Amino acid sequence: MRRLYSIVTALLASLVLIGCMSVPIMNVDNAAVPTTSGKPLTKEQVRAAIIRAGGGLGWQMKDETPDMLVGTLMLRSHSAVVEIPYSATNFSIKYRSSINLDQSGGNIHKNYNGWIQNLYKGINTQLGLV
Repeated sequence: MRRLYSIVTALLASLVLIGCMSVPIMNVDNAAVPTTSGKPLTKEQVRAAIIRAGGGLGWQMKDETPDMLVGTLMLRSHSAVVEIPYSATNFSIKYRSSINLDQSGGNIHKNYNGWIQNLYKGINTQLGLV
């Protein structure tokens, strides 16, 4: 019985360690702005779509330059900050900084990439509605 307990404990410890693994930081580089109507969008329409998408997912979006937004997501004791350069034809999502996400050597907690994927999908959804 002790041996079974030891095996189960070791398996559970392994699962916990796997769940805390870090992964390479995901960036979105020069994603094309989709247009469902076939008409090109303006830079202002792209900006508004990014702000709507981010806001709907809990990101705080602020203008940093006329061509770049900075998004901040704060969840419990964790935060992530991204730069979102944009134009009428493309946008990017680039890691800037984080707190309590174990960022080191180009790796970060795996949840960060999920947040970026959700933001990317949300932006594309909002752009498709324009």
